[in-house]
Amino acid sequence: MTDLLAARSQMAMSLGFHIVFAVMGIAMPVLMAAAEWRWLKTKDEAYLVLAKRWSKGTAILFAVGAVSGTVLSFELGLLWPSFMERAGPVIGPLFGLEGFAFFTEAIFLGIYLYGWSRISPRAHFLAGLVVAVSGTASAIFVVTVNAWMNAPTGFDIVDGQITNVRPLLPLLHPFAFHETLHMLLAAYAATGFLVAGIHAFFLLRRPASLFHRNALAIALVVGGIPAVLQPVSGDLIARAVAKHQPAKLAAMEALFVTEPGADFMIFGLPDVSTQTVDYALVIPKGLSLLLHGDPRAVVPGLDKIPRQDWPPIAVTHVAFQLMVGCGLIMAGTAVWAGVRWRQGRLEKDRWLLRTLVVIAPLGFIAIQAGWVVTEVGRQPWIIQGLMRTSKAVTPMPGLWIPMVTFSVLYVVLGGVVFWAMRRHIAAVDFTSSAEGETGRNAA
Repeated sequence: MTDLLAARSQMAMSLGFHIVFAVMGIAMPVLMAAAEWRWLKTKDEAYLVLAKRWSKGTAILFAVGAVSGTVLSFELGLLWPSFMERAGPVIGPLFGLEGFAFFTEAIFLGIYLYGWSRISPRAHFLAGLVVAVSGTASAIFVVTVNAWMNAPTGFDIVDGQITNVRPLLPLLHPFAFHETLHMLLAAYAATGFLVAGIHAFFLLRRPASLFHRNALAIALVVGGIPAVLQPVSGDLIARAVAKHQPAKLAAMEALFVTEPGADFMIFGLPDVSTQTVDYALVIPKGLSLLLHGDPRAVVPGLDKIPRQDWPPIAVTHVAFQLMVGCGLIMAGTAVWAGVRWRQGRLEKDRWLLRTLVVIAPLGFIAIQAGWVVTEVGRQPWIIQGLMRTSKAVTPMPGLWIPMVTFSVLYVVLGGVVFWAMRRHIAAVDFTSSAEGETGRNAA
């Protein structure tokens, strides 16, 4: 294994682990705040119990996300010093803003967790809102850094050096808007459907449980609406990728040859040696229509890109198809749930509940696949068009050692989190079977 591959593998492992907790850190505060708002409005103790249970789960996930995020920040400097040296003047302020948002989230989460009987209910609810807003702000700043790597802006280059930095300009770039919107919708959809799947599982066992019925309704609102909106966001970001990263777009669609009226490929396995796609379902002229609204529009293919600048085609294409497939299944299920809710049969449709249980992890699979598309599809660049990944890696040898070490640590930490969350979910199941007593003793 080369040092470059070891460094990239370690970053992939770290990011893949951290993104799970970062995503839930964005959306879980919204869930717990929504439950508390319902309690304030209805005075139904079941909502109070729900808010407290979700806040405890949020605390576990936040703690692990904070640790894994700190590891990522160190890895950026240790594994990619040349990148940080060159990009630091631009992305440093964004990381500073992210740190401010993170500390705000941590402070108010502490107030939320320990302030149930110490501050007024309205002040407590406002603390939960601050946690939700600061978590979203933190995500916006971090994803903007990644968007800058995909479409660098906000500086001038003089004699090969970055000068005249405008640190807030990356936040205003259209690519940043599309990528952050796509990520936030994905976070809410993935977390909402995972939580809905857990409570749907318990509803299949205890159909009369008010606790799980309330939880399912809130989770589907938080996750279902973003899931329906996500295809629209996906269309916007695909157009942005076509403009700023034509090589990535060609790899996503496995488009080897520039042509008018480009076809849209569904599924399929690209063969780089023959520059064909096997086993694909082809929609004639569909790609040109989706990107440009014109079935005869020309879409640049990989033949317009120097071969040394091609991303890994098969990985990017398959990951893109997986992301889109998971997203469409979730959107369809959200519509189904919406229809059942309008009919007053949301928790009574056992086929819907079973479906929610089965597709509960699809949002996180889609997020992992989407980050593969984002990162692998940008290769061989770490900063699109400005710096190659091979030029950014540290010259320190033996990078396979920390890669293996951190991989083992993540496996162990993942096992600990699984154990802790399993115990917490078991307590939630106990709550549903003793709602009256638990509600009276929730404080």
